[in-house]
Amino acid sequence: MYNWYIRLCYTACVIALCVVVLGAWVRLSDAGLGCPDWPGCYGELVLPNDPALREELQQAFPERALDASKAWREMIHRYLATTLGMLITGIALLGWLNRRDPQQPVGLPVALLALVIFQGLLGMWTVTLLLKPLIVMAHLLGGLATTALLFWLILDHRRRAGGGITPRAVPAAVAGLVILIMQIALGGWTSSNYAALACPDLPTCAGQWWPSEADFSEGFVMWRGLGVDYEFGVLDAPARIAIHYTHRLGAGITFLFLGFLAWRYWRSGSGPLQQAGLLVALALTVQVLLGMSIVWFGLPLSLATAHNGVAALLLLTMLNLNHAAARYRHQSV
Repeated sequence: MYNWYIRLCYTACVIALCVVVLGAWVRLSDAGLGCPDWPGCYGELVLPNDPALREELQQAFPERALDASKAWREMIHRYLATTLGMLITGIALLGWLNRRDPQQPVGLPVALLALVIFQGLLGMWTVTLLLKPLIVMAHLLGGLATTALLFWLILDHRRRAGGGITPRAVPAAVAGLVILIMQIALGGWTSSNYAALACPDLPTCAGQWWPSEADFSEGFVMWRGLGVDYEFGVLDAPARIAIHYTHRLGAGITFLFLGFLAWRYWRSGSGPLQQAGLLVALALTVQVLLGMSIVWFGLPLSLATAHNGVAALLLLTMLNLNHAAARYRHQSV
């Protein structure tokens, strides 16, 4: 039973990563409201091909023009997310049934199931609240948290299989993880407010090192009125500049701190730590280059989607670094 549990963890982790990337592609290709209802799409679980049937569906939702391409993108994302939910349900069930096995974690799989249920609610609210930025950002973070917890279960399995004892956290590595999560949240806020190109130049913003017209108080209002359609954004240019510039400053801090951590552990002399540091450095370098390229080339869909995907991979490399650093600290004590 435990072997099936592990197989499900590996499979679910890969699918969770795919869901995150596919969700980013759906959002960035403006298909987030391709289906105006939830969980169906124009009242159907499968969008019909018959033009006459589609016309009938359109009449039931006159406020949102039916774009079959956008609708299918959104539905494929939902199908894959549903598959992930079923796998996580299986992981939690197997964990509970196998709870007497000392190798079997129970609390984390159950917490993961609760998270994926809440993630489904966030997916519904993303549609029903018309792409409200706070919900969209939370939905992104929820997807990344799901992927991260699945990856942590895999790391925990590898530790247990090696006979390891639960290690103690390393403050510097934990701090790096927290900084990265905050930066990812800023990225989600930037994307959901359509502020990715608010500063069209690098390294300055609109020709200034500190944009004088930036409106930080308006850019970071977390909750606005209900019933507003947030597709394509509702903020004025100064608020979007403030969001973009904050994300850019956060990127600099994240690059310096994570880069230092990667260098520090790469020089540690320990094989697993060196490898973990190298993986962080590689993912961090690619992520920074993608972020700069998005500005240079005007937000091409492929680069913007890759930026989201590499953010997820960078998060996983930081989890791996935390795990390796904690084990090394335990062994060194």
